[in-house]
Amino acid sequence: MESITLGQNALSVTPLCLGTWAWGDKLFWSYGNDYGSEQVEQAFNAAIEAGTTFFDTAEVYGLGLSEELLGRFMKKTDKDIQIATKFGPLPWRFSAESVSEALTESLKRLQVEQIALYQVHWPFTFFMSQETLMNALATEVEKGRIKTIGVSNYSQAQMQEAHQILARRGIPLAVNQVRYSLLTRQVESQGIIATAKQLGVTILAYSPLAQGLLTGKYTVENSINPTGARKIDPRFSKENLQKIEPVISLLRTIGEKYNRTPAQVALNWLIAQGNVIPISGVKTAEQVKQNAGALGWKLTDDEIVQLNEVSRPWLN
Repeated sequence: MESITLGQNALSVTPLCLGTWAWGDKLFWSYGNDYGSEQVEQAFNAAIEAGTTFFDTAEVYGLGLSEELLGRFMKKTDKDIQIATKFGPLPWRFSAESVSEALTESLKRLQVEQIALYQVHWPFTFFMSQETLMNALATEVEKGRIKTIGVSNYSQAQMQEAHQILARRGIPLAVNQVRYSLLTRQVESQGIIATAKQLGVTILAYSPLAQGLLTGKYTVENSINPTGARKIDPRFSKENLQKIEPVISLLRTIGEKYNRTPAQVALNWLIAQGNVIPISGVKTAEQVKQNAGALGWKLTDDEIVQLNEVSRPWLN
């Protein structure tokens, strides 16, 4: 499988990342009811078999259980696994020491000595300045406990600031993880995508299927009720499902040409943007296999233009 280098760093990862927010999470997802550790371990193993070895997690996912599960599963394989996890700049964390302490706990849960990609979960700087935060992360790179540094949900200006602070330490900013899909293209109009390319920062696209809307599973005609985090998402209303129908219809049409699903086409569109890695959330082995169908083929330039045009309303 081809690989992508994160930013200007030496870390190479697979062109598709698997998200583990739902692993252990009972607040937004139904971990322990509809699925459990057995199902997510099967998903992990299916990913390894498919050649996808890049996983995204966070210390807050399942209150640490997501990291623990990944650590447990990694101990059972000799494959080289790249883990991206996240530090939460919570109100009571206001010093460089708090960054070091949080990292130590993530390392313990993951049962590793170095984390491939350590990201700041959101740009909350009321109690800790970007200067303090980025320098604390740079120190951890120098210690060897972090390989690369990333941010998440950063604006254009915030990304530039983080990049500048790290550059003074001779460390490149690897990624900015943002919400990005055919139905959430605001990061383009906000200048985040263009600036990331200028700075050599890779975009990790979370919610690349818009919480499942781009799978084509949810339509006005069928009566599937959204579950988990989707229950409180207004995008699953009848009115919005009617609005996105032209996008779903085009995804189906293109998918028929390649014998691919709407979801696989939507993921391929993101990859086609260049220097963008979709993070697709998975809970089962079957979902992993479905996601793998987004790789190994390419949309034509004309098809990319068509998808750009039909999704233009979601630029703003």
